Amino acid sequence: MRRAADGWHAVLRIGAVDHRVWSKDPPVLGASYTAELPFGCDFEARAYAARRLWRAMNGRVPGPAFHTLSEQRRERLSAAIRALDAHGAGGSYRVIAEALFGKKRIPDRAWKTHDLRNRTIRLVQGGLALMRGGYRKLLRPGRKDE
Repeated sequence: MRRAADGWHAVLRIGAVDHRVWSKDPPVLGASYTAELPFGCDFEARAYAARRLWRAMNGRVPGPAFHTLSEQRRERLSAAIRALDAHGAGGSYRVIAEALFGKKRIPDRAWKTHDLRNRTIRLVQGGLALMRGGYRKLLRPGRKDE
């Protein structure tokens, strides 16, 4: 638990799950607390988190986190970041594709029209978009105001 300018922040570990809690006032041992959920753009995520905390506090399985990335999405993000690093170091799309997909999969002749070239270009563009602030969408999915 730590005190900050906006109140008190705590991480409650219940089972294997960390729950982050904020309070305006210092916590009092043995007191009863309520969850205040403002009807803002983060309401759905906050309500889900409050329900998970309530379930954990009552000995129930809290359930999955509000937003989890699929294995395929994590692999694509990893490839996009690797492609961005190689692009930033001056690597050509062909060199980047060889590093990502293996040299054997890259054709000698029809490279300009090959699907791996297009995929590599999209990965570099995706990495650039993440670098320019798109990573925020990973942190707060579903928000329309960004």
